[in-house]
Amino acid sequence: MITQEAARNIAVVLNEALPYIQRFHGKTMVIKYGGNAMVDERLKDGFARDVVLMKLVGMNPVVVHGGGPQISDLLERIGKKSEFVQGMRVTDLETMNVVEMVLGGLVNKEIVNLINNHGGRAVGLSGKDGHMIRARRLKLRDEAQELKAPEIIDIGHVGEVDSIDPRLVAALDEQNFIPVIAPIGVGEDGDTYNINADTVAGKLAITLGAEKLILLTNTPGVLSEKGDLLTGLSAAQIGKLIETGIISGGMLPKIRCALDAVGSGVRSAHIIDGRVEHAVLLEVFTDEGVGTLIRG
Repeated sequence: MITQEAARNIAVVLNEALPYIQRFHGKTMVIKYGGNAMVDERLKDGFARDVVLMKLVGMNPVVVHGGGPQISDLLERIGKKSEFVQGMRVTDLETMNVVEMVLGGLVNKEIVNLINNHGGRAVGLSGKDGHMIRARRLKLRDEAQELKAPEIIDIGHVGEVDSIDPRLVAALDEQNFIPVIAPIGVGEDGDTYNINADTVAGKLAITLGAEKLILLTNTPGVLSEKGDLLTGLSAAQIGKLIETGIISGGMLPKIRCALDAVGSGVRSAHIIDGRVEHAVLLEVFTDEGVGTLIRG
């Protein structure tokens, strides 16, 4: 039998969630799923349940997933060494075939199955379906001081988003399906490109006019110089944190993705700790959240 204290705690949680359920009913939430939340069984179950609950209370979650560690594991198994330049995977045709098999097949279908097992109606897609994600080849610039002029580095089948056609995702949302999207695009030449999942999630949020962009990470969020969690940040505040070097390294691409989204009409972006069980639920339905909130 439930105790009075436990009952009160449940009531408090439900009352706190109610205004958020009302506010976000019918709104689109784009979630980039990756990191520990994709490999820890407990976290995987929690994420799937969060997404299903969001859909059941009238929100439209759209999941974009990564899969870098899984790609590296399979490449190692077939005897192919992973190479990176400026944090980007060098992707020749053989590697691209592995990337597409892992992202568009193994990882995507595992997430779809997980959500469906928890009562959702997920549909797996890649950006090639319906020409949803049009891509162009990404060229990196080597601006080393010893060079007289910046050198362009071609790292193969790595792309950036050229455009996104939202019709397929919108049609699935309207029919109460949950889209689960692998970050693979197709170029005008018909070539397939691997695209950073954060970038795809951000561009998709802009295209869909999403209420929120949620990026799961393996960190608590944006931290101060003293290691305290920072939240409620504006673009101006983030600019100062970048200038002073407090925001640096691997957090920079996520921050830029979030800033691009909120600067282009997405109401808010959230960089949250995917190592916390039910992190998405806590961020969307509670006052405190579990990460860094960024507004335009």
